[in-house]
Amino acid sequence: MHEAFLQRAIDLAVNNAITGQGGPFGAIVVKNNQIVSTGANGVTRTLDPTAHAEITAIRMACKKLNDFQLRDCILYTSCEPCPMCLGAIYWARMEKVYFGCTRHEAAAANFDDSFIYDEIAVPPSERKIAMLHLDLPNARQPFDIWMKNNLKVPY
Repeated sequence: MHEAFLQRAIDLAVNNAITGQGGPFGAIVVKNNQIVSTGANGVTRTLDPTAHAEITAIRMACKKLNDFQLRDCILYTSCEPCPMCLGAIYWARMEKVYFGCTRHEAAAANFDDSFIYDEIAVPPSERKIAMLHLDLPNARQPFDIWMKNNLKVPY
């Protein structure tokens, strides 16, 4: 069954590659052996650098299931998730991920995200895109309010 779901994600990626609607990536979210959502890379079509197949499928699954967590869901994706998608997968609390190609195979097709993996380990001020900490007196105020708010929904 896992092979069939992964094949469906690969078929989405193939279709995207043929039609030029986005990058050659596809993903599906499955719960209880039922497809909840599908996603294909739409970065160039939507002019949205976050419109990766996995992100699109996760967003649609959350809306369909009316939940911001996908604890009992499995993601099938045509390629090993990039760092952004990996973060989304963890934030969604997904149960498991099956993928087709590795990130090294993606790099061979000019989809190389190794520089992002490398940048994560670099101190923020030394990254290629400088991340500069400004310590304003009220910078922690949102967290202080959050911690005291009895209406918050923890995640």
